[in-house]
Amino acid sequence: MDSTARERNIARARLKFLQSAEPPASVVPEKIRDSWQRSKHWGIGIDEVTVPYQPDYDRESRLMRAATPVLDRLERTLAGSDVCVIVTDRKGWVRDRRVGELRLSAHLDRVKLAPGFSYAEQFVGTNGIGMALEERRSSMVLGTEHFNERLQKVSCAASPIRNPISGRVEGAINLTCWNGPAGSLMAALVQEAADDVERMLYESGTTCEHALLEAFRQATHYGCRPVLCLGQDLLLANSAAAGRLTGDDHRLLHEAAAELGHAPRTRRRVQLTGGRSVLVRCRRVDGPAGKAGYLLDLTFDDAPTAEEPRGTAGSRAPGGSRGGDARPCPLPGLAGADPAWNTVARTAARCARERVPLLIYGEAGTGKAALARAAHAFAGAAWAPVVIDAADPRYGADGATGPNPRYGADGATAPNRPYNAYEATGPDDAPLPGSLPYALRSAPAGPGRALVLLHLDAVTTARAPAVAQALSAAAARGTWTVATLGRAPEGADTLLRCFAEAVTVPPLRHRLADLPALVDALLRRVGAGAECSPEVLPLLRRQDWPGNVRQLESVLRKAAAGRRTYRVEPRDLPPSLHAAGHRALSGWETAERDTLVAALLEADGNKLLAAQRLGISRTTVYRKMRAYGITLPAHH
Repeated sequence: MDSTARERNIARARLKFLQSAEPPASVVPEKIRDSWQRSKHWGIGIDEVTVPYQPDYDRESRLMRAATPVLDRLERTLAGSDVCVIVTDRKGWVRDRRVGELRLSAHLDRVKLAPGFSYAEQFVGTNGIGMALEERRSSMVLGTEHFNERLQKVSCAASPIRNPISGRVEGAINLTCWNGPAGSLMAALVQEAADDVERMLYESGTTCEHALLEAFRQATHYGCRPVLCLGQDLLLANSAAAGRLTGDDHRLLHEAAAELGHAPRTRRRVQLTGGRSVLVRCRRVDGPAGKAGYLLDLTFDDAPTAEEPRGTAGSRAPGGSRGGDARPCPLPGLAGADPAWNTVARTAARCARERVPLLIYGEAGTGKAALARAAHAFAGAAWAPVVIDAADPRYGADGATGPNPRYGADGATAPNRPYNAYEATGPDDAPLPGSLPYALRSAPAGPGRALVLLHLDAVTTARAPAVAQALSAAAARGTWTVATLGRAPEGADTLLRCFAEAVTVPPLRHRLADLPALVDALLRRVGAGAECSPEVLPLLRRQDWPGNVRQLESVLRKAAAGRRTYRVEPRDLPPSLHAAGHRALSGWETAERDTLVAALLEADGNKLLAAQRLGISRTTVYRKMRAYGITLPAHH
């Protein structure tokens, strides 16, 4: 098939995908199909490029120092050609662009592919940069494969740039040209350029980082025992260790290593989260400038034998995932790599794909409904799920009236009529209009549909049989049925039999290692175009987060709205997050704490200046800070 015919077929498939509820046709490459579905889920426009702009950024970052010589060389090599080379950071923000042809430069300006703008997939849809960062691998998008029509005049190839020491994706390098037959050459050239930038990153690494990397390589060269390497700002783990440890485990092991590191070699048993323990053999790693970090050789109490490295073949861990599988499940709009969260996400994705009725437990605010929506979208659904809240007041009192609950994008409704909350069925056991069973039966059903019932625990014993029948009827028609709850419902046996599998979403305080990814995802969700400064994360990590992810999102939304720079700084957070008290405060104490925090932030942490402004002594400031557990950045 020639390129022109292929372009026509792709264009027709894209138009059909946009106009119908069907997945993209098989003529579209698999990676492009997946990206189109993510773009449609995010609601990306198809005829207008609307991206956030961030004019203030660090032009002398480590990434840019490493990339500049490579960009200079490519600029000389591609001089006079219609090829543009672009570097972005790991979040898709364009940091540099080199282009020789004026006509191409003008077009890229029109579509905002220029420094300061973000080309992350959630803003632009299918494009080379966004796909490379989203999937963490090289990508190519040709002409009509772009989701947005404004980008279809060009083709692009991009490759992620990884830090060769930590393995973390630092950014992406992209080549863009007018749509034509140069695809294979671009793919090879962009991969070579990414390798060059990674080599420059390695050469710019500190001597401590090099010492740790060399120790890690030697320790993992033979065998596959769990090995962890810890530095001040660096963590290296092989797959045998990474799949068994959480962020809290890393902290506990780092503290143990610091205690053991005075001796050249020593061992100790360390208690990990969840009651597990591990035998740690610790060795201090020294570099030319002194201590570089620690190398930990780990032996878990339940270490598998050589014959069964990943669990017995075919066995499944709780939640339906195969034992030892620690790979993240990339559900759209959600973030996290914690092992417990991965198990929940994989199970939800499998149930959505196989249409297995699922029950989702979890505390308020953990994201149970968001998990159901994301799993439904991940399975390639064409329609938004129908969401019905069993705790809605209109279902909870005699003679209540009102419209049926919100559905999905279908806008399906039912008549507004009075009903008796304790008499949910009429003649012939038909549910009465306006009742919860009626709303469930009235929801659009069939293959590709999902029905999410929130707060299953709000269903009374009297109504449980009618609700169970409605859920079973929807499942029989091919609808994926999901329910969320925080505790067992009153009609437990009747309702729980409607669901074949169950998962428990871990509370935020049990997955604090996911905080950086969650913060990035939530800031993107609120559309603030803001980043989070490194000083903010320690303040967030020490909170209990009783409201879980919902509370974190509310905090970040308010902080982003009131920030003074392009980044969310500690001073943008509410006063309560600067304190670590574990007792309930009275109204007076809360006001006193907040006033003190505000004064300290205004004084940039200078206790004497804050005391003078409040009219109290510096000794009182220190005493109140200890009482309320207040910590702030030091005065400079």
